[in-house]
Amino acid sequence: MESKSKEQFVHSVFESIAPKYDMMNDILSFRRHKAWRNFTMRKMNVRPGSTSIDLCCGTCDWTISLAQASGTGRTVGLDFSQNMLSVGAEKVARLGLERQIELVQGNAMELPFPDNTFDYATIGFALRNVPDLVKVIEEMQRVVKPGGLVVSLELSKPTWEPFKSLYYFYFQKILPLLGKLIAQKYEQYKWLPESLVHFPDHKQLAAIFRETGLTEVQAYPLTGGIAAVHIGRKK
Repeated sequence: MESKSKEQFVHSVFESIAPKYDMMNDILSFRRHKAWRNFTMRKMNVRPGSTSIDLCCGTCDWTISLAQASGTGRTVGLDFSQNMLSVGAEKVARLGLERQIELVQGNAMELPFPDNTFDYATIGFALRNVPDLVKVIEEMQRVVKPGGLVVSLELSKPTWEPFKSLYYFYFQKILPLLGKLIAQKYEQYKWLPESLVHFPDHKQLAAIFRETGLTEVQAYPLTGGIAAVHIGRKK
């Protein structure tokens, strides 16, 4: 799928599944995505008053965690799906975080911010969906200050059997049926496992982080390798 058509298709997927996205995230991750994000936040050690941008922020769960950890620092959530941002905006308002969190509809490959703006740049469960993941990592690095962190939390590829076979059976056969049953979206959830097929494993993604110039790169496989955290520091 060429990059422009992939971008348009991904946009249509997330516009359509926005209302059920949080519920399906629980199913997609065996209800582990919150624990994975908490682990990532501990590794990031967000400092009070620090600034961050959360790319492809979806319904803003990670954006909100970043804002709460910072306390006073500016936090930006960016996504190209207005429907996802609308769901997120309701959460932000319920928590009274409108003054701290700025939600922006934008493209992760062309961030509308100057160089060296943020202390942290994060992307959760979205790097496999972008047309050019190297370009996104480079953009994250560009807008982060020297010494700042670039962080990805993403589904990955289990390596040990029999868990690997069971996982792929669930992901490729069961998950799309659950999507059809719960969200009435079979094709969209059939595409999600397909998006993982060509995505780098955690070692390959760590190498890409290093190739873009990030230093002190760490990769943490989670829950048998079905997800992974990658953290790199800007020189």
